Amino acid sequence: QVQLVESGGGLVQPGGSLRRACAASGSIDSINSRGWYRQAPGKQRELVAVVTSGGSTIYADSVKGRFTVSRDNVKNTVYLQMNSLKPEDTAVYYCNVKLVTTSRMFVDTWGQGTQVTVSS
Repeated sequence: QVQLVESGGGLVQPGGSLRRACAASGSIDSINSRGWYRQAPGKQRELVAVVTSGGSTIYADSVKGRFTVSRDNVKNTVYLQMNSLKPEDTAVYYCNVKLVTTSRMFVDTWGQGTQVTVSS
């Protein structure tokens, strides 16, 4: 069994910063990728940023230059540093981890999601 625990998020003024964290625990053999998605009201869930097992990163065009995804392999944690936040960044942010368990099962798992609101 694998669990994801998210932290961070909340309310911030435009131009401000927030940092999210997502820690994975359980019967993990290896992690293929981990990252962040978001879903705004009335919109589909979209990719924000992902970091692969090799360290490559992928960002949505809308967040390039403002958001940074990073990982701590020892702590099995992925981070999302969000700077220069805009009202259009308001959404529920979800952590996603794709991994292989110790019983050799591929798992695509999601965190519980946390609201990020950018407003003055």
